[in-house]
Amino acid sequence: MNLDRLNFHHLLYFWRVASLGHLTRAAQELHVAQSALSTQIRQLEDRLGEALFEREGRRMVLTEAGQMVLSYAENIFGLGQEMLGRLEGRAEGMLRLRVGSVATLSRNYQENWIRPLLGDPTVALTLESGMLGDLLERLLQHRLDVVLSNEAVPADAERPFHCRFLGSQAISLVGPAAVWKRRRLRVPEDLHGLELAVPGPRHALRGQFDALCLAADVRPRFRAEVDDMPMLRLIARDSGWLTVLPEVVVQDEIRSGILVKVGRSEQLQEHFYAITTTHRHRLERLERLLEGSRSALRPMRREAGPVAR
Repeated sequence: MNLDRLNFHHLLYFWRVASLGHLTRAAQELHVAQSALSTQIRQLEDRLGEALFEREGRRMVLTEAGQMVLSYAENIFGLGQEMLGRLEGRAEGMLRLRVGSVATLSRNYQENWIRPLLGDPTVALTLESGMLGDLLERLLQHRLDVVLSNEAVPADAERPFHCRFLGSQAISLVGPAAVWKRRRLRVPEDLHGLELAVPGPRHALRGQFDALCLAADVRPRFRAEVDDMPMLRLIARDSGWLTVLPEVVVQDEIRSGILVKVGRSEQLQEHFYAITTTHRHRLERLERLLEGSRSALRPMRREAGPVAR
């Protein structure tokens, strides 16, 4: 079969039916008659020489060949959507950069990372937060340009990711300045029995911290386990407990003197990664961000003062 015999209009219809799993809903979305949609799907199957669907009641279930064709269709139409978005941005004299960040990543780190773009009038930002798996699917569908993560991801033939290491930061133990300003603790040796707020079980740091305590036969008392870094920041600031977290999370509170570093462990490190796809269109501004990413771990200088909630 030659490429010029492939009807991309039929492929578009197949893509919508496969994505929705229902012929009627796809016909309503595409504003075509259900019979016409069925006919065009059959024509595509005839040209490909493979059945793409099996019927299970009212549902359309993909065959093995259909699953393979869907993976290609998602790339084809995902790239098409990306192309249209890029052209629309060029017409407006702007570049839209779409950044996804895992929900457990520090918001301060994210802000530091995009800071070079905040004063650029030619760039529009789309920022999304979510679970790593969901963000990677959107990346593969060309709906995101980059995903910021504190976990590395492997690449394979079906998931052509490029995972770039951006830097790492030792984990700090922080506490209220009024109590801990002149005190220092070893991490983890001095934490036995102390009340702590720590990252939750889903956070990449938690396994490291638990393993470190177990090796030292240290058992702290966990008063709060928090996946969300902005919430852990508030707890560190307002609870009076000692808190285990990356320093970048509470950079403003440390600078203003609300919190102080009580201890630090070089054995505990949060690593930062930028994940892209190997097939992406090269964006010069994104490349510059990636090259200068280590600066995101250096907090911006500000005048000390009250920290807003």
